[in-house]
Amino acid sequence: MHVQDSHWSPASALAAGGMTMSAAGNGRDTSRTTPLRVDAQRNLEHVLRAAREVFGELGYGAPMEDVARRARVGVGTVYRRFPSKDVLVRRIAEEETSRLTDQARAALGQEDEPWSALSRFLRTSVASGAGRLLPPQVLRVSVEDGASGPRVPQQRTQPVTTELRLVSDQPVAVASVPAAGAEDDAGTSALLEVVGRLVDRARAAGELRADVSVSDVLLVIATAAPSLPDAAQQAAASARLLDILLEGLRSRPA
Repeated sequence: MHVQDSHWSPASALAAGGMTMSAAGNGRDTSRTTPLRVDAQRNLEHVLRAAREVFGELGYGAPMEDVARRARVGVGTVYRRFPSKDVLVRRIAEEETSRLTDQARAALGQEDEPWSALSRFLRTSVASGAGRLLPPQVLRVSVEDGASGPRVPQQRTQPVTTELRLVSDQPVAVASVPAAGAEDDAGTSALLEVVGRLVDRARAAGELRADVSVSDVLLVIATAAPSLPDAAQQAAASARLLDILLEGLRSRPA
């Protein structure tokens, strides 16, 4: 039977389509708003995960196109979230610095024995792959000898640094992390302070070599995080290398 159109009205059409008059008046389809927000958040998570993987494997010099490809999004999507590569690099470096600081604090709070606290921090950090994402300025070693207390990395000004990772036979030159702002400095200072406490405790207990500095401990994290194509081999290599490095850090009876 043919249905007459005489009862059609804008209100009935909107009701049938599941959209309110107010939404129509605003020219917006509210049914799409939430999914778009969810999609945007999902894309952001994909980009950050991909950036950690790509920068962890190739260093901070890896191009944004590689990040987009790994995230399976267009490079324009990456740039909409991060207007420049510097912004993305700083975000990843800040998150990794914060994570390392949390790991160091956890080791301090949960281990009473100084050497156990330091070794726990190193094992947790290496297992998490943190060494492949540490900002280069944290890994720049002081050249001054004989300083009292734990030495901290010297802040050099060279525009390019060398990646301290076991990736190939040759070191990989990467672009340095952008100049740190006040927030970056605060994050780095917090990391150096808490790792310094771990170092001080282990040294005072006579379990850590007297010449080992905060810089040395952070370099251990970077050195013991090789990037290998096979995950099982990578984990085994990291554990083995860390065992060797830990033995090198321990003090020996005279």
